[in-house]
Amino acid sequence: MRAITVHDREAGVAGLSLTELPYPHAAENDVVVQVHAAGFTRGELEWPATWTDRAGRDRTPSVPGHELSGVVVGLGYGTTGLSIGQRVFGFADWARDGSLAEYAAVEARNLAPLPADVNHVTAAALPISGLTAWQALFDHGRLQPGQTILVHGIAGAVGYLATQLAREAGARVIGTGRAADRELARELGVHEFLDLDSEKLENAGQVDVVLDVIGGDVLDRSTALVRPGGTLVTIAAPPTAHPEGGRSIFFVVEPDRGQLTELVTRLRDGRLTPLVTTVRPLDEAPAALSSRTRGRTIIKVTD
Repeated sequence: MRAITVHDREAGVAGLSLTELPYPHAAENDVVVQVHAAGFTRGELEWPATWTDRAGRDRTPSVPGHELSGVVVGLGYGTTGLSIGQRVFGFADWARDGSLAEYAAVEARNLAPLPADVNHVTAAALPISGLTAWQALFDHGRLQPGQTILVHGIAGAVGYLATQLAREAGARVIGTGRAADRELARELGVHEFLDLDSEKLENAGQVDVVLDVIGGDVLDRSTALVRPGGTLVTIAAPPTAHPEGGRSIFFVVEPDRGQLTELVTRLRDGRLTPLVTTVRPLDEAPAALSSRTRGRTIIKVTD
């Protein structure tokens, strides 16, 4: 099968190349998915799991990409809940070959059924960023109707979806970004927008929840914006300080079939839309993923 692989940790995205690899093996409780569309997170080339397996052994050349949408074509021993020929979407395991390939072996629990009226390209943009947004807002942030949330980086994959979910939940949303994101903020319907290049973050005032995807100084300064009883949630780095009278949480997204189903239900009825701006075939993936563009770049693997 054809796949995109990485060999050199120092080369970064420039080290992606199109390669021929053996058909994947379905272990116990796995399925093999014929990948129709796949997503890639630029930061994953810095994750240790991209280069070593869970036992710490080198696994290069490795196949990157963790978001996928496709069709089940094989079942491992003991696999239940999914069937051959079923359309699915979800994300590939962190420490195994990923989704930028014609076929991928994935734990069945990481996948959810994909309705026939949802296209694979849109579905592939949803799993990791959508689950991250959902878990940040509702599992960790405990966001309630009427509360105020500050969402950093609304033009990013997570921030863009989190803003939509928060508004649907009845929250007041303050979004941050750059000057070029102001129009996008208007389209998303945020109640207030802060340009981090020209406006003080402290202008946001006190909020119930902060969702941070940036880290560094922005994360540190956001701590003081959380009112007593509120929560700072970050996916960037473990926080060094806690809000006075509140909580701070760093987390890594986890698979959840029920939450994937909630997300795709909202996608079907128009309440949720990922920002996909570029779609390229597999053989153009190295060049496409080397370019920085606004919105998601999705690789269309199989027609």
